[in-house]
Amino acid sequence: MNNEVEKKEDTPKKKKKVLSGIVVSDKMKDTAVVAVERFVKHPKYGKFIKRVKRYKAHDKDNAHKMGDKVSIESTKPISKDKAFKII
Repeated sequence: MNNEVEKKEDTPKKKKKVLSGIVVSDKMKDTAVVAVERFVKHPKYGKFIKRVKRYKAHDKDNAHKMGDKVSIESTKPISKDKAFKII
């Protein structure tokens, strides 16, 4: 019985992904759309290209408005599209 408890404690916790971006939409209830920018080097030409991805994040009490800079953290899926929350 003690071996089972030790196994659960030994398993490392999965690290949560933290991203930062700008709120681009706050029209949904308890949800904000956050645009996250990143720079990627082109594999052949070496030029850096800006890439933008939009994430739906849980925003309790609709506290954040368009244009706010926020950090989002991965969580278990809240809905079909929502797997992040604003911290």
